[in-house]
Amino acid sequence: MKIKTTGASTATACQDGKRASRQLAKTDLERMNKYKDTMIKVGRDTGVDPAVIAAVISRASRGGSEYVLVNGWSANGDMFGLMQIAKQWHKPMGDWDSEEHIKQGTGILTYSIGIIQNKFPKWTKEQQLKGGLAAYNAGAQNVHQYESVDEKTSAKDYSNDVVARAQFYRKHGFHV
Repeated sequence: MKIKTTGASTATACQDGKRASRQLAKTDLERMNKYKDTMIKVGRDTGVDPAVIAAVISRASRGGSEYVLVNGWSANGDMFGLMQIAKQWHKPMGDWDSEEHIKQGTGILTYSIGIIQNKFPKWTKEQQLKGGLAAYNAGAQNVHQYESVDEKTSAKDYSNDVVARAQFYRKHGFHV
């Protein structure tokens, strides 16, 4: 939670007319609280900070917002669930808002972090987390150096935005 972050880009922040990752997270808080116990359980089971899981869900689906998801799917039907798992690369598991789905998404995130740890063993744990978040969004092959970790991510700010949201969720009880 001590990772330095720039937060959301203007493109991401404009989703609800506000210019801050923490404000976006705050907007999603009521929806996120529905899944809080599940995120804490999955975090405990997987060793992933529940605030990070919450932040990914907030960024990916705005906490399951009906403005983002249609019957659990993205508008174009290629991404599934709270964590927006790409059906092109993974077979979605469980219902769109289930513990099974959150475990699957968290497993994909853990795998992505592991790839970045192997690819960049000299990066700090915090840098590896940001790299893993970028890899979760854009693929590990698109993470080349820490200084431009988000250059291939959605709105070119994914890991920075997720870290800022995680810091907000940590302060709101999303922790083990």
